[in-house]
Amino acid sequence: MKLEKIQGFLGRCGASAASLLKVALLSRRPSPSGRRKDGAIVIMGNGPSLRQTIDGRGDWLRSHDLLAVNFAANTPDFFSLRPRYYVLADGHFFSGVSTDPNVGRLWEAISSVGWEMTLWVDRKYRALAEKLLKGNGMVTVKVFNLTPLEGWDWLVGRLVDLGMGMPRPRNVMIPAIMVAIREGYRKIYLCGADHSWTKTLSVDDENFVVSVQPHFYKDNSEEHKRVRSAYAGLRLHDVLGSMTVAFRSYWEIAKYCKSRGVEIINSTPGSMIDAFPRDPVAVSQAL
Repeated sequence: MKLEKIQGFLGRCGASAASLLKVALLSRRPSPSGRRKDGAIVIMGNGPSLRQTIDGRGDWLRSHDLLAVNFAANTPDFFSLRPRYYVLADGHFFSGVSTDPNVGRLWEAISSVGWEMTLWVDRKYRALAEKLLKGNGMVTVKVFNLTPLEGWDWLVGRLVDLGMGMPRPRNVMIPAIMVAIREGYRKIYLCGADHSWTKTLSVDDENFVVSVQPHFYKDNSEEHKRVRSAYAGLRLHDVLGSMTVAFRSYWEIAKYCKSRGVEIINSTPGSMIDAFPRDPVAVSQAL
């Protein structure tokens, strides 16, 4: 037991030192924090259950500030729900502008927004994002640092407060939550955060790892090809390890939120995230 404590202590020291080094090398001043807000925000992941929420509780969604992610803008629901915030964290949304038709359609949709919306992106993509918006003054670009943080809780908490990084951002929901907190929200609902990846994970007869991640919309053939290409060469333990990182990060976020008075409610039916209080009927109760 004593040896385990020593190993744990040394591990946290090493992780803390590594985080400080990554912040020094990778992070820059983020966009300022927003004022504290009294209302709640709903973060809409693109999991299949979001279709159920939109169709059954669309009025409830529209009564809150909304945050959308990834390819949500390529759906008619985007223009119906008119989210106040949008988060793009994957570099593919910037590197694939000229090669992926879905990315091209995404920027066409965002650049045609006719309501006030804040687009949050990794700080290194700010200039490109502003260019792709084609001068649309309705969309304001803000930036975050995707720098992954680990180590002593007090150190990680302080660096997160400053916006210099976040728990390891394996999934877009992680920066989305951190954006909601940075914008001043103290009550956050998660919808469409199914994370049911293990249910669709398999290995084919050629030892190719197949990970189907269904969304509330139907992916087209271009997106299926891109995902298959992205998984080419990955081994099963690599994929499972990546999933472990995401679920562990949610527990780190839960710990941080508890110390900062932020409430996160997972209102996604059947969600695999086990870090936040569940209330799938929160939507119906709020009506």
